[in-house]
Amino acid sequence: MTLKEPSLDFVLPAELEAHEPPEARGLERDQVRLMVSYRSSDRLVPTRFREIPQHLRAGDVLVINTSGTLPAALPATREDGKELRLHLSSRLPGGLWTVELRRVEEGASKPFSEGQAGETLRLPGRASVRLLTRYKLQPSETQVPTPSQEKTPSRLWIATFSFPDLIPYLLEHGQPIRYGYVPRSWPLEFYQSVYTTEMGSAEMPSAGRAFTPEIITRLVAQGVQVAPLLLHTGVASLEDHELPYEEFYRVPPETARAVNQARADGRRVIAVGTTVVRALETVTDVYGVVHPGEGWTQLVITPQRRVRAVDGILTGWHEPKATHLMMLEAIAGREPLAVAYRAALERRYLWHEFGDLHLILP
Repeated sequence: MTLKEPSLDFVLPAELEAHEPPEARGLERDQVRLMVSYRSSDRLVPTRFREIPQHLRAGDVLVINTSGTLPAALPATREDGKELRLHLSSRLPGGLWTVELRRVEEGASKPFSEGQAGETLRLPGRASVRLLTRYKLQPSETQVPTPSQEKTPSRLWIATFSFPDLIPYLLEHGQPIRYGYVPRSWPLEFYQSVYTTEMGSAEMPSAGRAFTPEIITRLVAQGVQVAPLLLHTGVASLEDHELPYEEFYRVPPETARAVNQARADGRRVIAVGTTVVRALETVTDVYGVVHPGEGWTQLVITPQRRVRAVDGILTGWHEPKATHLMMLEAIAGREPLAVAYRAALERRYLWHEFGDLHLILP
C-alpha cells in the first residue's frame, strides 16, 4: 500500500476496489468521496462529490461525454462446446466490430487467446459471431508499439454478427461488462450517466456517474457552462495495461467554440473523464485551437506530449501502471499526482467505476 513520492508505482489493496455501486452501500450517486487536488500547491481537499459546486466557479467550462453504456457482454459458445464471454468493443465501418474473447474462471473473466480466424461462435437468440482477423492497431507518432507488443497477438478481433439491429439485441441478451472485482451483475441503469444521449460505449465513461440533475442545475445556476461531446469507449485492458485502442469521437462546433472562447478569456476548461481529454486533444492543433470534428482517435497523451485544451480533470482513481496515469501526469505533473494518490490510499478512497473521484485543478 506504499506510494513513494514521486513514484506512481503502488500496490492497490483488494479492499479498496469498489465491488458494487454506491447505491448498494446506502449512498446516493453524488455521495461518493471526492479528493480535490491543486497542482500548483499540492493542496488537497477531501470532500464529497455533492460539494463539487464549491470547487468550480462562474466561467468554468465543464466538458462532458454523453456516450451511453451498452450491455456489451454476451455468452458465446465455440463449436467444441466451450463456453466463453464475448465483449463487444467498438463498432467499425461496414457493419464490423472489434470484439474480445474471455474465459470465465471462478466467477471472473480472463482473456482467451485461442480464437481462430474464420471460426463462428454461437450467441443467444440463435445469433452468431464470426471472427475474421486479429485487430491490428496502426501506430501513430504518439503510439509506437514496443517490441514485446509487436510479438504479442492482439487480444481483439475484427468480427461480423448475424444480427443487423444491434442495440435491441444487446438490450435483450447482453449484460454490462464487469470484471472480477465486481462479483455480481447490476442492471444497466447503474452503468449510465444522467446525461446520456447516444448508446455506444463498451464500458461506462465513469467519471460522470456521480452527477445528478440537481448538481448540474446548481452548476449552471452559478455560471458554469456545460459543453457536451461524444467518445464511445472500447474495452479496458486491465491485465496487460496496453495502450488504448482506437475509439470513435464527435466534437460539435458549439463545444469547440465554448472551449476556445474560455481559453481566450483566461477561464478554466475542466474535462469530465479521460475520454473527454482524448477527444478534445485529438481535435486541438499545436496552437491550442480546438476544431470541431468526428472520426477515430488513437491519440495517447503522455507527459512528453502534454495537453493543450484542458486545465483540469474530474476522474476516477486508476490502477498502478494504467495508461490513464500518463494522461493525468501530463495534466497534473508527477509529484502533485503522487501526493494525491498517496493521500487517497491512506484515506482509503475506493477505486474503479463504482468508486470515488478525483478533481485535479490548476
